[in-house]
Amino acid sequence: MKILGGKYKGRNFYMPAGIRPTQNVVRAAIFDLLGHDLRGITFLELFAGSGAVGLEAISRGAQEVVMVEHNDLNAKTIRENGEILGIEFGGPFSLVHGDAFSTVKRLSEELKRFDIVFFDPPYSQNLAKKTLKLLARSDILHPQSLVCVQCEVSEKLEIPENLDLLTQRRYGSSYLTLLQRLVNND
Repeated sequence: MKILGGKYKGRNFYMPAGIRPTQNVVRAAIFDLLGHDLRGITFLELFAGSGAVGLEAISRGAQEVVMVEHNDLNAKTIRENGEILGIEFGGPFSLVHGDAFSTVKRLSEELKRFDIVFFDPPYSQNLAKKTLKLLARSDILHPQSLVCVQCEVSEKLEIPENLDLLTQRRYGSSYLTLLQRLVNND
C-alpha cells in the first residue's frame, strides 16, 4: 500500500495479514470528503488495522493523530509503518494498543476532543452501529466535528439525533458515511 497525498505521498507501508484494508480508491474518497489539507486538525482513527487512514492524516498535516488498535499484530505493524515513514509515536502522534470502546470512554473522561473521527471496524459484527452510538453519547466530539464511517452495506446505521448525515456513498461492498456533530443551541 502507498500513502496517497501530502508529505509522505508515494511512500509504501505494510498491511498485516488477515485484515481487510481500506482500498486506495476508498482512502482517496475519504480525504476527498474530509479535505486534503488537514493542518491544525485533531484526528482519531478507531479499529486502525494497518493505520493507513491515520498515517494518511499525518502525511496531510494533521496536528494530532490518535490511532486505536486492539490486535497485537496490527498494533505492531502500525508501529513498524511509523518507523518506515519516520514518524515517532508519542506526543502528537500516538498509538493506543487497546479496545476502541474503552479508549473512547477514557478519552472522553480526559476531556479530549477531535475534529475528525474515522472508523472502519471488522465487518459482520455490527460494530459500526455500536461505535456510532458510543461516539454520539461521548464528549470527544465538539460542535462541527466530522465522523467518517466505513461499514458493510448490510449494516444499517442509525443516525443519532446529535449527528447530521452529510453524505453516504457506496464503494463495492461498503458504505462510506460522513456525519457532522450538530451545534447545540440550548
